[in-house]
Amino acid sequence: MTIWPAYMLYFFAYGVVLTGVLGLFASWVDRKVTARVQYRVGPPLLQPAIDLVKLLGKETLIPVGAPRAVFLGAPAVGLASVFFAATLLWVANFHASQGFVGDLIVLVYVLTVPSISIIVGGFASGNPLASLGASREMKLVLAYELPFIMAMLVPVVQAGNTFRLGEILAFQQEQGAVALSLSGILALVAAVLCMQGKLALVPFDMPEAETELVGGPLIEYSGPALALFRLMKNMLLFVLPLMLVVLFMGGIHVDGPRIVNGILKCVALVAVVTVIRNTNPRLRIDQAVRFFWGPVSVLAVIALVLAFAGW
Repeated sequence: MTIWPAYMLYFFAYGVVLTGVLGLFASWVDRKVTARVQYRVGPPLLQPAIDLVKLLGKETLIPVGAPRAVFLGAPAVGLASVFFAATLLWVANFHASQGFVGDLIVLVYVLTVPSISIIVGGFASGNPLASLGASREMKLVLAYELPFIMAMLVPVVQAGNTFRLGEILAFQQEQGAVALSLSGILALVAAVLCMQGKLALVPFDMPEAETELVGGPLIEYSGPALALFRLMKNMLLFVLPLMLVVLFMGGIHVDGPRIVNGILKCVALVAVVTVIRNTNPRLRIDQAVRFFWGPVSVLAVIALVLAFAGW
């Protein structure tokens, strides 16, 4: 099987089907943990899928004056980018030899597209609240991307300055997980905080801020278009933890016990994200920018220096 037909198969099997199912499961974990924190029972296992199906059955309304192609294309492009990012991660785990040089760089770039799609969709809707939310999303992206990239460089340095996901995983199989080192644990903490921002969850949910902006960039979305955005966010709730598991915790292996261990690591990161968003107040956008450019960036720089020093 040549490389491109193989990647198309991986895209649909891993990127779309497997990640879609696990993304809905991650959303259920998030809602279940939230309910337990608030002393509630929480939703049944299939509730995220049921909510998605209900949205798919509703009408999509397009605001007057909104460019139709941009308004409807934004969620489709955002979701497709998550599919592709998930495919890269699964290929690195299950078919490392079919990865390519620099796939980590491509992965980091692709994972900025969902935020850009929200920004474009918000501005395209023409709603003042949506535009304000899109503006906040843009500032948030500028804030967390710098420390996030620096945190990602720690496993790159430890693995011998390679930007290939398969080689980073191979290094961890031989030398142990990156997160077991001092630089690795500091970089992982910085990456988790940045992940909270990439997911736009409390305390960094200022772009949507339901009690303030009534949904922000997504306020004008409905029906299948909104369903695509919701599915994109659900899948990101699994894909971003999977990325951290691959880079810092040795990845997910196909053999019995270790595949369960890998999935549990992702679930644990989802639970951490959920606990953070249920125990912190929302920050202002200027506070978020100062937080990411200040303490989180300093933490990522320290981790990177320690990685170069062999720690």
